[in-house]
Parts: sequence; structure tokens; C-alpha cells
Amino acid sequence: MNKNRKVTVDQLQVGNFVRLPVSWKDHPFLFSSFRIKQQAQIELIKKLGISHVFVDLQRSDVSILNETEAKEQPVEIQQEEIERLTKNMNKYKGERIESLKKMRRDLQKTEKEFDRSIAKMRNLVAKLRNRPLNAIDDAKELITDLSDQLLNSDNLVLHLMGEAKNDETIYYHSLNVAVLSMLMAKELGWTKEEMELVGIGALFHDTGKLKIPPQLLRKKTPLSAPETNFMKQHPNMGAELLKLADNFPAEALPIVVNHHEYLDGSGYPRGLKAESLDKLCQLVTVVNLYDSLCHPKFQNKARTPYAALGHIFKNFKTQLNQEVTGKMIKMLGIYPPGSIVELSSGQFAMVMSVNLDKILFPRILAYDALVPKDQAPIVDLEAEGLSIVRCLPPAALPEKVFKYLNPRERVSYFLGSDSKS
Repeated sequence: MNKNRKVTVDQLQVGNFVRLPVSWKDHPFLFSSFRIKQQAQIELIKKLGISHVFVDLQRSDVSILNETEAKEQPVEIQQEEIERLTKNMNKYKGERIESLKKMRRDLQKTEKEFDRSIAKMRNLVAKLRNRPLNAIDDAKELITDLSDQLLNSDNLVLHLMGEAKNDETIYYHSLNVAVLSMLMAKELGWTKEEMELVGIGALFHDTGKLKIPPQLLRKKTPLSAPETNFMKQHPNMGAELLKLADNFPAEALPIVVNHHEYLDGSGYPRGLKAESLDKLCQLVTVVNLYDSLCHPKFQNKARTPYAALGHIFKNFKTQLNQEVTGKMIKMLGIYPPGSIVELSSGQFAMVMSVNLDKILFPRILAYDALVPKDQAPIVDLEAEGLSIVRCLPPAALPEKVFKYLNPRERVSYFLGSDSKS
């Protein structure tokens, strides 16, 4: 049985979930599909000049009126009330459209900063072999810029960035781990110096992989035991490479060596325990694991950000610093940027950004079949009175929704400021 039913507008009542058969631009509602909350909205739908709408019976709180009930339904809404509602809704929709434009401008600005940072990463990695001193100076400049933004920006926002290009995952991974680690250090109340040490250590934590043969890094089949053991030496290789640059901070070097060590001694390359691992190492280990779970070597094993956080919380209680783990879960929110979610309105959406002061109300890109993709509303859940019902794996989306939302295979984050419109 089809859950969508075409009905006359006279059969509607408060609690029905409707879809309007008119363009998004031709009505004052923010979405073309929504649950009716008041009788005045029904009268407003009638004023649109349409005779029929579609009602989703499964998502409605009440049934539709039959023809007899529709004729007997008293209408007590005054014309002035309808006009006032129309005016307020048009004004509100206009404000949301302007807010959407501002959000897109903010996002574009942040993406440009992100792209510049990725370009800096490429350059400093290229310099590392032949001009290591210059590479470290460039890295310090990048980290200082990030720490200044972290400490001086109001309304800091964590944005979802674009995809990594082929063979550039080391740049995206390293920058992602550095940004999240510095953000964590700030949230934990660490000093600016500690933030910057964490940042530069995280930025170079995987440099040992530059000494791994590319064919081994790209190998599509499982590694042999000798190959696995060789790969596990990349932290030591990275430390050796960085020792060529005497301007690399000595306090950050343990991050490079120990970012795969666990508190219970089950990590590598040396099997160190908690007492041998400083707080900088312990923080980067948590963030590195999170990013690696989201972006493993074999993409079919990748976890969503939501699932990765849950996996860490459930399975790494003895291996990881629990204060850091708890702070990361709280900081990213229950639904980190990149998460695919279902809203209380029944719509599918993708989390685009999280204001760190309002982590329960992320901004989301909502799917609406009647709105062109490039005009899809980026919605502030708090402002709309909507909530997230559940998180979904991207593969669970219908094909047309998947293409519209375009979930990222690689979820990268960068910092922006939530400027006021």
C-alpha cells in the first residue's frame, strides 16, 4: 500500500505530514514537505491556489478527514491571521535564504583556507627530504596561524571539507589530525605552547611513511607478517627523518614516535605503557585512531564519524586516555560533521558544521526533492525546532538521496568562525 495519498486541501488537519505540489519558490514554507502544526497553515495552503496535496500517512500524527468531515469542518481562522502568518513566514524564509547565502560564503572562505593549508602541507613534505629546516619553519607558521585562530575567534565552527585527491591522503590525514588535536588541546585548557607542540607533532606524525615503498602503501591485498612489522616501524623512521632538522621541537618528537602506543602496552613500535607516554602523545593517539577508523586503507571498512566515535568509546577503555576520549566525543557532538542523519521531519540530511558552543544543534544540508541541489537549504536545527532521530550509514540512503547529499568518503575538518549575519 502506497503511504502517500493525494487528497483535497479540505481533507487536511493539524498533524498531517504533507508534500506541496508546487515549487519551493512559490510558497512561504521553508520545506516543501512538513507536518502541519496549526490550522492557519492549512488555510495558507488553500490560499496557494492548489486543490490537492500529498499526505504521507505513515509520518502523520492523525488520519485525513473524509469528505463528510471535511464539509463539516468549521473554519474559524480570520483573514488577518492568515495574512499575518503569510507575512511572517515569507519574512522568515527570506531571512533563512539570506542566512543560507552567508553560510555558503563562510564555508567557501573556510574551504579556501583549507585548500591553502593542504598546499602548504604538500610543499613542506616535499621540502622535508632536501631542505628539512625550511620545512619545519613552514610548518611552524601554519601551526601558529591555526593556534591564533583557535584562541582568538568567537563562535568557532568545525566545518566539513571536500574530498582528498588520489595519493594525497597523507596530507589530508596529517592536517586533519593536527586540527582536531589542537582543538582538543584548547578544549582541555592547555597552554598555547602545548597546543602548538601538539599541532606540529601531529602534522609530522606520519612522516615515516615517506620512507615506506609506495607499492607497499598502496598494496590492495593484506600485508604479510614481515610487511606488517616493517610498516610498524614508520614511527621510528619518522623520528629519524625529523632529527635531521634541529629546529623541530624536541618536546614534539615523542608524538611522532609514540602515536600508535597504548596505555596498556598493547601498541607499537615499543609497547610502552601509560607512565612512559606524556599527555601530548596520549591526545594525538586518540585523534589519530579516530581519523584512521574513518579513513582506513581499505575504504570498504571505513566507519562513519558517528560509528568511529562509538567504536572508540566501547572498545578502547584500557588503551586510551578516557578524559581525552570523552572530550572528543563531547567536542564533536553526537553527530560529527559528515554524519548522515534522519530528522524528526522525516527528511534525510548531512551534518555540515558544528558550532562548538551548540554541539547538539549542528547545521545540516537537508534533502528536498523539489529544491535544486545547489539551493538545498542548510538548516540550523535549533532555529527550525527540528531534531535528529538517528544516524545512518551512507549506503542505507536511497540512490537519489545519496547523489543529492553526496556523502564524503573522506571526512576532513577545518576551522571557521560563525560570523553574524
